[in-house]
Amino acid sequence: MKRNQKRKAHTKTKIKMENHIRLLSDITSEIYDDENIVTSTSSEQVEVEMMILKMFKFFECKASIDPNMPKLNRKLHSKLLNSWLLTLPKSYRCLEASRPWLVYWILHALWLLNDLPDTKTLSNVVEFLSHCQHPDGGYGGGPSQFAHLGTTYAAINALCIIGTDEAYASINRKSLNNFLRAVHGVDGSFSLHIGGEQDIRGAYCAVTVAKLTNIYTDELFDKTAEWIVSCQTYEGGFAGCPGMEAHGGYAFCGVAALALLNRTQLCDVDALLRWCVNRQMRVEGGFQGRTNKLVDGCYAFWQGAIFPVISAIYSQENKDVVDKVLFNQGALQEYIIICCQSPDGGLIDKPGKPRDIYHTCYTLSGLSIAQHGTCTGGSVIVGTTRNELNPVHPLHNIAPNHVYNAMAYFRKQE
Repeated sequence: MKRNQKRKAHTKTKIKMENHIRLLSDITSEIYDDENIVTSTSSEQVEVEMMILKMFKFFECKASIDPNMPKLNRKLHSKLLNSWLLTLPKSYRCLEASRPWLVYWILHALWLLNDLPDTKTLSNVVEFLSHCQHPDGGYGGGPSQFAHLGTTYAAINALCIIGTDEAYASINRKSLNNFLRAVHGVDGSFSLHIGGEQDIRGAYCAVTVAKLTNIYTDELFDKTAEWIVSCQTYEGGFAGCPGMEAHGGYAFCGVAALALLNRTQLCDVDALLRWCVNRQMRVEGGFQGRTNKLVDGCYAFWQGAIFPVISAIYSQENKDVVDKVLFNQGALQEYIIICCQSPDGGLIDKPGKPRDIYHTCYTLSGLSIAQHGTCTGGSVIVGTTRNELNPVHPLHNIAPNHVYNAMAYFRKQE
């Protein structure tokens, strides 16, 4: 009885698979048309589509026997992620300068699956990240490494996920402030490290870190919004730098940073929406990162998280579009659950690719966005309710309560 009451308490729309799975006869009519001009790009696209159509066909056969399909292999993913947190395969040696990223990706994925490690393990993580904190501010890719905005963002997010006083107190906010000022350019851009390249990722990482730790000031982000807007391209998306090509990850960083700066009115939101909706693939259901590129599971977040941000912007502007679903949430979930789960745990870019920590994190994040990122406030769950993940804050890619708890803690420090 309690279980039924709990389910009714949440406004959820469980999609019946027999009513929602796109019939193969309908999908095949959407297969890529190379117009008799074969290129390496068109050949790869057709190859991926055919591979995915075979997987959908195989799934239909299984779903006709098991009505609970498709299933998210939660236990397999959790088991693998917990093992990765303690011991990484030798192949990850090349990511020696990305260790806070690995910690964040694993912890966030485990949070999504509602299976964070025990208190002692999390305390050990806090201690490790403390060794990655540079004396002059920010976090490096490992102990004794130079500070970098990317790994600073990853470390702060990981500590906010842990969310203990020990985790919060380990952050040196004064030196972090100094580091952000040191990488802030006179044109409003941010270098990823002192003397490093400037791109839109730096601006996003700087503003989200500053907001979470309550060191944000208008002076620190002088001209930043204007520089970000200069990265919006003729397509509508955002590039890494002015004059470059629009890209899913950069587009997310651009609009999320503008939202955090409360300056979204400076960009062309309609053009961004048009660009984003055209990145969802007709056959696959997932997103591509750029025009004429292949589908990739990680863009389920990078592209998918843009839609709730746009919905919020339109809501503030009182536009009628806010009561409409801006992308096909069911199709995205089908692509992830049917095509992106590795049999032994972990998630992948696309069929035929190996599993890795990065894609496990961002593909699960995208699945959460597809489930919870609706404008109506309800949830759209493909398969049974056992597939439901914890929700994420679309601007920070950690849980909403992790964001609010961190902000509340650091406000008290003032």
